[in-house]
Amino acid sequence: MGKYETAKLRNLGIIAHGGAGKTSLAEALLFNAGMLDRLGRVDDGTSVMDFEPEEIKRKITISSSLHHCEWNGYALHVVDTPGYGNFIADTRSCMRALGGAVVILSAISGVKVQTEEVWEWANEFELPRIAFVNKMDRERASFFRAIDDMETTLGAKGVAVQLPMGAEENFVGVIDLVKMKAYHYQRDLSGNFSEGEIPAEYLEEAKRLRERMVETVAEAYDSLTEKFLEQGDLTEAELLDGLRVGTLRYTFTPVFCGSALLNIGVSQLLDYICHCLPSPLDRGSVIGTNPKTKELAERKPAESEPFSALVFKTTSDPYTGKISVFRIYSGVLNADSTIYNSSRDSSERIGQIFELEGKKQKPTKQAVAGDIVAVAKLKETLTGDTLCDHDHPIRYEPAVPLHPVISYAIQPKTKNDEDKIHGALQRLMEEDQTLEMHRDPQTKEHIISGMGQVHLEVVVEKLKRKFGVEVELKTPKVPYLETIRASVKVQGKYKKQSGGRGQYGDCWVEFAPLPRGEGFRFEDKVVGGVVPRQYIPAVEKGIFDAAQEGFLAGYPVVDFKAALYDGSFHTVDSSEMAFKIAGSMAFKKGLESAKPVLLEPIMKMKITVPEDNMGDIIGDLNSRRGKVVGVEPKANSQIIRAVVPMAEVLAYASDLRSKTSDRGFFTMEFSHYEEVPTHLAQKIVSESAAKTKNAH
Repeated sequence: MGKYETAKLRNLGIIAHGGAGKTSLAEALLFNAGMLDRLGRVDDGTSVMDFEPEEIKRKITISSSLHHCEWNGYALHVVDTPGYGNFIADTRSCMRALGGAVVILSAISGVKVQTEEVWEWANEFELPRIAFVNKMDRERASFFRAIDDMETTLGAKGVAVQLPMGAEENFVGVIDLVKMKAYHYQRDLSGNFSEGEIPAEYLEEAKRLRERMVETVAEAYDSLTEKFLEQGDLTEAELLDGLRVGTLRYTFTPVFCGSALLNIGVSQLLDYICHCLPSPLDRGSVIGTNPKTKELAERKPAESEPFSALVFKTTSDPYTGKISVFRIYSGVLNADSTIYNSSRDSSERIGQIFELEGKKQKPTKQAVAGDIVAVAKLKETLTGDTLCDHDHPIRYEPAVPLHPVISYAIQPKTKNDEDKIHGALQRLMEEDQTLEMHRDPQTKEHIISGMGQVHLEVVVEKLKRKFGVEVELKTPKVPYLETIRASVKVQGKYKKQSGGRGQYGDCWVEFAPLPRGEGFRFEDKVVGGVVPRQYIPAVEKGIFDAAQEGFLAGYPVVDFKAALYDGSFHTVDSSEMAFKIAGSMAFKKGLESAKPVLLEPIMKMKITVPEDNMGDIIGDLNSRRGKVVGVEPKANSQIIRAVVPMAEVLAYASDLRSKTSDRGFFTMEFSHYEEVPTHLAQKIVSESAAKTKNAH
């Protein structure tokens, strides 16, 4: 890209819900800036930004991709982000490192739930943004409906800076309300346009909208407001300055329009990206903490400052290995240098520095404050880590990752796959922070968790393509537990005599229920040595081991107390093994009378749904034995908080998607265990008995 001064850098993300046209807009920006010699299309699989086989197959962005271009003396780093709920966590990680954003509003469908989500993240990370109403060439397109939707749903103050000329198949260009000029486009994807006077049929509307724009822009700062009140108008230069200041101060959101697919209005959008969105200098100093002193530390976005950067993305390639992508906040980074990872207290060797161009990498010798670059084969570094100067350590706060919402049991197809699966998943988890894996100690299954079914299906495809590992996804078993509801006193006596030394163990144990979540407690209440000291741990072990195998349906028994209070022994025949068996016998006998019951895991859910789906979703939760504990209104949508048995929501992600036309999303975490209703418990017990019988 050549070295640009920091004031001329723009780091921007293109954000919106899935299908809004983010990748198409990124392609058009790069094409108009001369970085691409032809306009790629997502539907044809020719896009530079969607290059992974899984993206080409599904025609959606799965992982954020980066490119760069130059426009009128400015250097732009462009990040094309995912918008579908299954992959949107990657967008959050990228937004933490960006300087500004272009939010796409669909001229057809307006604002969807995922747009609301990324808008909130832009607020959280304090990202100035401009809006682009895309798909003006499509049926039912409406520029003003999209702006209204943005204002009511996102609570943003929109200011139209352009007016579309025509709509649907008659969409031919845009009118710039600052310059009061019309830009007529050829509909041949070339992006070529001619500048001219505003056609008579649009003049009245353009004047009305310009007046409204001038009034809004005048609010950007006090002297501009005074000038407007005195003279009733603003000059072109004042309007441009007001637009910039108002955007940087979040006073309003400038709105532009066009068609990314037909490459209409994109050149004007590039002009305003450079003009309205901030440089790293506009964003000012960045605050972190000194990892050694724990005090706040500050870095200015200047080359004279010590080097510091935040890693916001990691990709894993079987050939080039791990690639770390980071945004430099201060100082200069040179190729072939050593830097410090303050998050892991380790040094890292930097070889070549790359600028990313979709799937290609272009070497560069140096990168400066504001640049977004990549480096291969860092040993310790992961997403969210801070890289910095060893003598001036600092650590930046990364974006807090989202929690996975769906889990499947993962089963390798062959022994060879089993051997390779852990290493391969580890590599994928390095590049995807929402992917988690654990082994359920109770069901003995390997459980993989992610943001949705499509997310996990893509993981399975990547395992096969990148690492040659084939696996199957299965619905995980529910980790039921068992407990007791009554106290009982029982004897467990083991006596075996068959020539030579016999076996003798005798214990009296009281079993009693404990509060939920207490686990297992053993109490020694033996008085007078009726059970010798050395055999008491054996009784405890016998009870504990038997509890792991369950009583009703083979699930571990929890939340009970076992008190050993009496027994007898034989000086010759007693042994640890005899007392262990006696303890186990006492447990089995005791549970017959202690009113054993099944427990099931209950999940805490937070479900965000469009307002018009709320009744259906609450009804559905009730049918799943769920309890709604609260509803919070949110613009155009509702947040439902509920507790639901895990067995009822194993496949909830796909059910919610179909019930809300992919506009709902949820988070879920374990809450507590509760008793299974009797009629369901009987079914689970009989299924377990049938499995045991078949196994034998």
